[in-house]
Amino acid sequence: MFSHTSTWTITFGNSARKLTRDILAGRAAAYSSMMSKIILSLSLCALFARSATAQSPTKSEIARWKSEAQQVTITRDDWGIPHIHGRTDAGAVFGLIYAEAEDDFNRVETNYFGALGRSAESEGAGSIYKDLRMRLINNPDSLKAGYTRAPAWLKVLLSAWADGLNYYLYTHPDVKPKVINRFEPWMPLAFSDGSIGPDIESVNLKELAAFYGAPRTVVNAIVDHAVRDADRGSNGIAIGPQNTLSHHSLLLINPHTSFFFRAEVQMASNEGLNAYGAVTWGQFFIYQGFNAHDGWMHSSTGADNIDEYLETVSSRNGHYFYRHGNTERPVAEETTVIRYANRKGMSEQRVTILRTAHGPIVRSENGKWVVIRLMQEPVRAITQSFTRMKTNGLASFRKTLELHTNSSNNTTYADADGNIAYFHSNFIPRRDTSFDWTHPVDGSDPRTEWRGVLSIDESPNSINPPNGWVFNTNNWPWSASGSFSPKREKFPRYVEKQSEESPRGTHALLVLPNKKDFTIESLLAAAYDSYLPSFARMIPGLIKSYDALPSSDPLKGELADQIAALRSWDYRWSANSIPTSLAVYWGDDVESRVTSEARAAGKSAETYVVESSTDTERITSLSAASKKLRSDFGTWRMPWGEINRFQRITDDIVPSFSDSLPSIPVPFTSSKWGSLASFGAKQYPGTKKWYGTNGNSFVATIEFGPRVRARAVTAGGESGDPHSRHFNDEASRYASGNLRDVYFYPGQLKGHTERIYHPGG
Repeated sequence: MFSHTSTWTITFGNSARKLTRDILAGRAAAYSSMMSKIILSLSLCALFARSATAQSPTKSEIARWKSEAQQVTITRDDWGIPHIHGRTDAGAVFGLIYAEAEDDFNRVETNYFGALGRSAESEGAGSIYKDLRMRLINNPDSLKAGYTRAPAWLKVLLSAWADGLNYYLYTHPDVKPKVINRFEPWMPLAFSDGSIGPDIESVNLKELAAFYGAPRTVVNAIVDHAVRDADRGSNGIAIGPQNTLSHHSLLLINPHTSFFFRAEVQMASNEGLNAYGAVTWGQFFIYQGFNAHDGWMHSSTGADNIDEYLETVSSRNGHYFYRHGNTERPVAEETTVIRYANRKGMSEQRVTILRTAHGPIVRSENGKWVVIRLMQEPVRAITQSFTRMKTNGLASFRKTLELHTNSSNNTTYADADGNIAYFHSNFIPRRDTSFDWTHPVDGSDPRTEWRGVLSIDESPNSINPPNGWVFNTNNWPWSASGSFSPKREKFPRYVEKQSEESPRGTHALLVLPNKKDFTIESLLAAAYDSYLPSFARMIPGLIKSYDALPSSDPLKGELADQIAALRSWDYRWSANSIPTSLAVYWGDDVESRVTSEARAAGKSAETYVVESSTDTERITSLSAASKKLRSDFGTWRMPWGEINRFQRITDDIVPSFSDSLPSIPVPFTSSKWGSLASFGAKQYPGTKKWYGTNGNSFVATIEFGPRVRARAVTAGGESGDPHSRHFNDEASRYASGNLRDVYFYPGQLKGHTERIYHPGG
């Protein structure tokens, strides 16, 4: 634990005991939305008085915003999707962020106060350490300095972003921000990557709080809500023209994220911008999408590109020093102030963040201080994200990759020239291979320094392979293009951490090879192929274990019908499938029994079940699954679609569900079982049915011919307003995989237009 606890002070006379009480109260009450409203209403005056962003706009600002708005046209199609056109790129940015705020300002603001380390201002003391974690990389002063150094063209875009949001608030006085009353141009640098979670979320909150002196009661109360389950990831598939009926390349875009995490948009300008796809709420670039020339799909990487260093630290005269080679260097100290809401208004927590040249200190381990080192280049990152949208072929797309700032993702690519490609992680530090980089390394040893990053040519990519297809399902790159994939032995170990093929990777290798007549529709059919390879691996062992039971065993008769159902199953999901329900309940139970052993053996739970689980574990889990189904539904013979449901009641970021309210069946399962289409569902308090919150979110298939053609669907709908017709109008299409046509060209909007207007109009 960091012993310099005198840096922990709370202003206005609050004591450490009160901070502990606030955080514990936050856990007990979960800072429910009702309590948050009470707290905010009681402290509204204090919050506004203390906020540097609560000033009213000047007449000149209002005039500028209105002038910018007149340069932008927003066309809402009959699904509510905004097609934004600006005279300039900055106009398109202004219109895009305005449209995003119209659809779901809450998510826009929440993403930003989270990225800026200001969640506690809304959520209370329980979020102090979440904010501290973000402040490790997003120091406002550093971000402002980055904005000052940014190229002029980027500053124009950043200013247009701030103007668009501030104009939205000006024209919607009924909208009351929770935290950010005025948006500033430097803020997007805190949120320059559209991934589901920033790399810094790998830092353990409890360990972080313990290091920085939090009382044990506070540490124990912390809940880290960063989600890292099997359904967070993505699928990307590109098919070359030699394997398509039209002889044009195809691309599948299928991110697996939290539902309603991104909006579907089109943004265009007279300066050459015209892109369509999924934009993360609050950002001004399309993260996964396409233009008339090419398309890109990002999927979370397994590359080892976040490192930890063990620093040897000493103290002298009240300051800290760390060893590097034969020298000692001073530990940098940076004070940050975290404001948090409580019943009396706002309090402040001052924290001194400690850093070495490797990065911020995040915990202690065996007497050493542990530093996290990761990619931090916000100006370059947002440059890459925006310029990617204006690429017009493989050469220009590759040029954006040379910025090396899309740290958390692999990329699947296709274009109108017939090129396809798989690009492995865009940020891989070059390191000494004599060290095991999957564990903390000695920070005092100069040999552990990074030596730049691997170039594109040094990374395990696959560009235009002879087989004519590439894919990534968050799996390793060694199967990206079948037998033409990169060879593991040619690359450093740290380019990929995974030790085996993933279930979705196995599935993709079944539906892609030996097919020469792909169409936009058949690629979509492959993306929704119902086979579940994990159960094809695991169920035979269960049946063998059952067959080995002596006839005298009571479970022989108790489980006979269940085994008969599984024995005849084709391992395919459907809404009417009873074996799917039984298999999912059994799989969850048996994997939970072997998780620790599997981890110790360095295997996935699935592989451990196949290779090492006992007959007793398999049979006992089937009995438990049957009992659970009977307890919840009165019978184990439950069709999967009666259990697995899509429901959207409110737009709350933390959703709630009810078995008594309308929902629709979803036939596909969690991707953990190898389903390419992913629906991450579970029971919630008060429910028997399972409700999904993540998995397939935005799905699109694109054909790059002389004219681009695309189909797409968004989970639920475009709008975050429960009263809007577009709140849930895509739910049935989402559940059935019946994607709608994309209106990419202006002529396609004829007869499909709901409204045309300028921002503020």
